[in-house]
Amino acid sequence: MNISDRLARLLNRDQRVLSIGLLVIGVLFVVILPIVLTVVVHSRKNDNEALSAATDSINDSLDAIEKNKLEKAVTQGRYASPAPPLAAFLSGLASEVGIEIPESQDRQAVPHGKRYTERSTKMSLHKVGMLKLAKFMERIEQSGNPIRISSLNIRKRGPEPDMYDVDMTISAFDRAATAEKSKKAATTEAPASEAKP
Repeated sequence: MNISDRLARLLNRDQRVLSIGLLVIGVLFVVILPIVLTVVVHSRKNDNEALSAATDSINDSLDAIEKNKLEKAVTQGRYASPAPPLAAFLSGLASEVGIEIPESQDRQAVPHGKRYTERSTKMSLHKVGMLKLAKFMERIEQSGNPIRISSLNIRKRGPEPDMYDVDMTISAFDRAATAEKSKKAATTEAPASEAKP
């Protein structure tokens, strides 16, 4: 018995129900299947666009990450060697520009966090011209060491033209290498201790 014989044996009512059922299945297959496929494709397209946007964002941020790494390397390079003793260093810079430092006083080192310490020297300059003072401060800034002028007080010296009394505090910052060395020592000792039976 084939399918056409079976359909012929059905009642008219059953044939109509079967026809309507097949028609509904046909409509679903022709209309709904493309809609479902369109929705699936559209959602995958949105996912791909989101992944593409995330990839572009990562690629854009790589430049910023490289810039930050470079800035960090420059900063670490600046702190790689400790700043020279301030009194002798400042005296050398002052003599280069023709300034005499009559009085200077070293202050005690002050810790800044776990890694940095600040050494400072307070000094007074008398009868200094503004050009010489500017050159002196420029030399301090361009020395390449982590040194800065913490405080500056300039007073006009009486009726004399271009003569000033200056009080300034110059600070040098040193990076404490003990924290890094202890971390490196701990990591090298741990594998060595594990290797022993």
